[in-house]
Amino acid sequence: MSKKQKEKKFRKKLLHKYRLVILNEDTFEERFAIKLTRLNVFVIVSLGSIILVVGTILLIAFTSLREYIPGYSSTALKRQATELNYKADSLQGVINNNEKYYASIKKVLTGDVQSVEFNRDSIFDASSIDPSQLDLRPTKEDSLLRAIVDEEDKYNVFESSISSSNFVLFPPVNGTISEGYDIKEKHFAVDIVVPNNTPVKATADGTVIFSEWTAATGYVVIIEHSYDLISVYKHNASLTKQQGDLVKSGEVIALAGNTGELSTGPHLHFELWNKGYPVNPTNFIDFN
Repeated sequence: MSKKQKEKKFRKKLLHKYRLVILNEDTFEERFAIKLTRLNVFVIVSLGSIILVVGTILLIAFTSLREYIPGYSSTALKRQATELNYKADSLQGVINNNEKYYASIKKVLTGDVQSVEFNRDSIFDASSIDPSQLDLRPTKEDSLLRAIVDEEDKYNVFESSISSSNFVLFPPVNGTISEGYDIKEKHFAVDIVVPNNTPVKATADGTVIFSEWTAATGYVVIIEHSYDLISVYKHNASLTKQQGDLVKSGEVIALAGNTGELSTGPHLHFELWNKGYPVNPTNFIDFN
């Protein structure tokens, strides 16, 4: 059989007509009839399949059914996940800042400031310089800087506190200083000898951020004040304030004593810290 005859036979089969009849099963009455060819059937099935696939895609793409497909997330869910990711990142930043803050408080408690660098404003370097060899006359730039500092009143917490009626450095106790502030010996405090159970008062308005017992320094109170100032009271016999309490200047926060392994007698160990740096309390408070 030639190729042309085969094609003719295939075309004849493809276009051969068939009759699809629907009959009543009981009466054999003809209800519906349609003439079909193999080509018609192929075209109808192909179009139906295409319509079914396209309809399914459109139904999934433009309705909420797509959210039930495993691995698919809606735009709203993606937006919510992004917002939660930003919030989690922000919370992690807050946690890191709190950890640094608590680490600084721990250093204040233990008196450990070995990690503090004095390279910029080193007290030791300043003490080794002979003032007679320096030209102390202010330059134009220095005068302008001093004017800006005086106007903004940001860099000297104590000068601003003197002029503010809401911030006063009050002597926590009155007594004899047995050991003074000595940065070389890493004694960043003054020890004031007082009798047992002498009332210890807050040096300024603030919030109690630590009020607990420590093995080395006994009962300790730490108060956070305005202008990044922190005051520390150690070796107390008992505490009258708890963490989170608001205190006023001159308010009793503890009773002096002789608690802790490092204590050698009834006294108050008093420290002042500003922005993480120790400050000599006797420069601003008269304990007599």
